[in-house]
Amino acid sequence: MSESLKKKTIKGVAWTSLNKVLDLGFGFVIGIILARLLSPSDYGLLAMIGVFNAIAFAFLDSGFGNALIRKPDLNEDDNTTAFLFNLVAGIVLFGVIWFIAPWVSAFYDKPILTPLLRAEGSLLIVTSFKIVQNTQLTRALNFKAKMIIRIVSSVSGGVIGIIAAYSGLGVWALVAMHIADALISLVLLWVISPWRPRGKWSKKSFNYLWGYGSKLLASGLLDTIYGNIYPIIIGKFYSAADLGQYSRAKGYAYLPSQSLTGVIQQVTFPVLSQIQDDDQRLGNNYRRMLRFTVFIVFPIMIGMAALAYPLVVSLVTDKWAQCVPYLQIICLASMWYPVHAINLSLLQVKGRSDLFLRLEIIKKAIVTIAVFVCVPFGIMGICIGSVCTSIICLAINTYYTGKLINVGFVRQMMDMTPTLLASLAMGAVVYFAVMPFGSDVVKLAVGIPLGMVVYLAIAKICRMPELQEALDIIHRR
Repeated sequence: MSESLKKKTIKGVAWTSLNKVLDLGFGFVIGIILARLLSPSDYGLLAMIGVFNAIAFAFLDSGFGNALIRKPDLNEDDNTTAFLFNLVAGIVLFGVIWFIAPWVSAFYDKPILTPLLRAEGSLLIVTSFKIVQNTQLTRALNFKAKMIIRIVSSVSGGVIGIIAAYSGLGVWALVAMHIADALISLVLLWVISPWRPRGKWSKKSFNYLWGYGSKLLASGLLDTIYGNIYPIIIGKFYSAADLGQYSRAKGYAYLPSQSLTGVIQQVTFPVLSQIQDDDQRLGNNYRRMLRFTVFIVFPIMIGMAALAYPLVVSLVTDKWAQCVPYLQIICLASMWYPVHAINLSLLQVKGRSDLFLRLEIIKKAIVTIAVFVCVPFGIMGICIGSVCTSIICLAINTYYTGKLINVGFVRQMMDMTPTLLASLAMGAVVYFAVMPFGSDVVKLAVGIPLGMVVYLAIAKICRMPELQEALDIIHRR
């Protein structure tokens, strides 16, 4: 990695990491307060409509954001074409959501879902106005501005949500939080980002954006649908409270892995795109980024599994205790999320969105089989099935990475093994060390710092280079 590129990467990771740390910190506190004020049923109701909004948002972007980031000769017509497409798509998709809302309510036999889905659907129009501005900041590696926007909007939205929850609005408090967050971030993006739609609609630009983005859209749709297939089934055949417990467990498990992966991806995609034609250099930097990502994510996920019960009960009370075993199992599935994501990001860097789509189709076929196999065994069966499919899909994801840059499944597993073993050892020490304590708060007070000390000690003794990289990022921030 050249020195200038290394500096850009470190600076980008530092700002994006600070963004995520603050965002997670504020979000975690806000989430705890809301979970104490609201019921599992409130969260379950919102989870029932989640898949429909997620599908609509996948259509809204259609992969154009990544296409804009990747294009080396980007011009104003490209940006304006993407902006106009997003705007029209947002209006049309909101109309579709409005129309299908009564059918969704009938499917779940819950009339309240009609106004809920329509209210959440309004976010499509708001988001359509800010996709290109957000992309411009990413392309320019201006992660400081993105951090300011994200923190201000999420904290403001969270405060509004808490006030609404205290006022007894129930599930509508969550809707109010989402809408406030989106509107505030929209205003800030237009104030901070210098970009304005100065070009014109271009068929040539659209053909490029759609040619690259359409395959990512199809992949994203598959991923969204199958990522929500279990909540759909749980919401249909179980209660809203059961779905709320499952969603809470899944949300806690995926929060650190997806958020931390997002930190890396926001930086690595534009940076690796600059060296996309040098396979050897690309492969070396890809492996470094992968090792560094799992160095951070693995111990967090395994530590969370070890401390799941005291964590849940202490933070959101025992009314959420049912989600603890779900959380422990899902942690073992979600810890592999960054590996999946970074492998797929490599395909986008190489411009192989066709392979991206092919892999998604194969993986989703596997998930479909898992659905039919696991659902009869209840929610625990679903959670266990997610671990099995995650590992199987990992092997599939790494196939084309091996073909393109000679970094396949075996090499990646060898790169990750030291971190995996260190994390498992740390998790075992923490799990058994806190057992004698009766208080859940004490278990957390002892377990969290103990886990950090044990893991860092192992990394230091084993001379893991990722430890020094982490220290460099902290030092250069």
